[in-house]
Amino acid sequence: MFIPLVLIAWLYVALMMALAEATHSQGTVLGAIFTFLLFGVGPVALVAYIMGAPGRRKLRKQQEAEAIKQAQEGQLAPQANAGDHAPADPVAPERKEL
Repeated sequence: MFIPLVLIAWLYVALMMALAEATHSQGTVLGAIFTFLLFGVGPVALVAYIMGAPGRRKLRKQQEAEAIKQAQEGQLAPQANAGDHAPADPVAPERKEL
């Protein structure tokens, strides 16, 4: 709960910095856009991605555990080439005569 609040506050500060840049007599709107992107959106996206890594890892392990459980129970569909067909090698190997 604490991290989203910090991210929202950071975006607010970056937005105020961009607004100050845009309304300053020597500032430009393009400079304000870059200020907001580089000081606001970029760092917030990076922090959110890093902070979300444990959750993504937990979800991936849970999905792998479910797949293993289904495989052990035999609920997975058979593979398309489950040994019913010849190998896909287009050139047959040659045997040397002894």
